[in-house]
Amino acid sequence: MVLVHGLGVSSRYMIPTARRLARFFPTYAPDFPGFGRSGRPKPALRLPELADGLVARLDAAGLDRPVLLANSLGCQVVVDLALRHPARLSCAILVGPTGDPEAAGLPGMVGRLLLDVPREPLSALPLQAFDYLTAGPLRNLRTAREMVRDPFVAKLPFVPHPVLVVRGERDPIAPQRWVAEVADLLPRGEVAVVPGAAHIVNYSHPEALVALTRGFVARHLPPGAR
Repeated sequence: MVLVHGLGVSSRYMIPTARRLARFFPTYAPDFPGFGRSGRPKPALRLPELADGLVARLDAAGLDRPVLLANSLGCQVVVDLALRHPARLSCAILVGPTGDPEAAGLPGMVGRLLLDVPREPLSALPLQAFDYLTAGPLRNLRTAREMVRDPFVAKLPFVPHPVLVVRGERDPIAPQRWVAEVADLLPRGEVAVVPGAAHIVNYSHPEALVALTRGFVARHLPPGAR
């Protein structure tokens, strides 16, 4: 299992899910280049470069075809990776995917983010704020622009892997209409909703996410591949 974080943050908010997944699978939670404890490439990397950076992390850890579990912008990175490096993963779980054309660009995504903040656990706020400051405003802005420019919808029909699309019931960033559209466009897409959760399901509802992940993996990977 490889956990892939979202915009501005680091793998730290993946830890609640990582700890629980590690009871059942070898689990990794890397940081994208430029975020968390990673190096600071200049300029900020484009989205395909973030995907290539994730492949480099897989190489460094000796991982061949892991399950990729991503949140938010990480979902767009995983889809890009799946399209250009299909042999590097077995399947994917996309939690609260961004890339919705109806978000009306960067201002719309910021508006959705502001709606989400009061729906998340208070303990997540200082953690995320620290990571945003560590990455820096310019890197976050440039990466956010990459997020809204990414032709995410056009890529989805060409992803060959099984993909579970997970939404928190109260997530304003990934509304139900959008999550259903993502799953419909994926050739092997499925949808699951976590009751009571908002956007960062991996932080707020890790037990539910791990249960969904284990069930999904059991349906799609033979025992010898788990």
